[in-house]
Amino acid sequence: MGRKYEFNWSLLGDISEGRPNMGPMVRTEIYRLMQFCFRDVLEQNYGTETADKMFYEAGLLAGKQFYRNAMQKTVDFNAFIQSLQSALAAKGIGILRIETADYEQGKYVMSLSEDLDCSGLPDLDYEICVYDEGFFAGILESFTGEKFKVKEVDCWCTGDRTCRFVAEVSRE
Repeated sequence: MGRKYEFNWSLLGDISEGRPNMGPMVRTEIYRLMQFCFRDVLEQNYGTETADKMFYEAGLLAGKQFYRNAMQKTVDFNAFIQSLQSALAAKGIGILRIETADYEQGKYVMSLSEDLDCSGLPDLDYEICVYDEGFFAGILESFTGEKFKVKEVDCWCTGDRTCRFVAEVSRE
């Protein structure tokens, strides 16, 4: 028997057919309810480090799928960023800015404002956007063909009012 839950884009379904009255939108707190309940159950069963690893890997898979299915393809970095910004805004995920870009070193600093995962949450003294880290790593890997390590350095939950990520080509 094959895997039961292997992801493919078709699992997202035909929203217009399945939700003719409710449409494609859902309130942010309902999305967060699902996400934070998953996080809680994973942490209870596997510990914080493993739960974070799973969220990062889920984000990585989502980023690769998002790139493949929701973005316009290009080989130009600026056009890629414009496509990413447009897709993130159109899906209500957040407002992306590239703050610095070092193409030769493969290092980027980017911020995501009005982040779907955390904007408006209480201060927690730690970053929580592990899924987003993986998500951006998956998108960058899909565009460049190189593996990336992405780390959140500022978060709404640490008192910042935007989430900031450092993305670097992984030399490992």
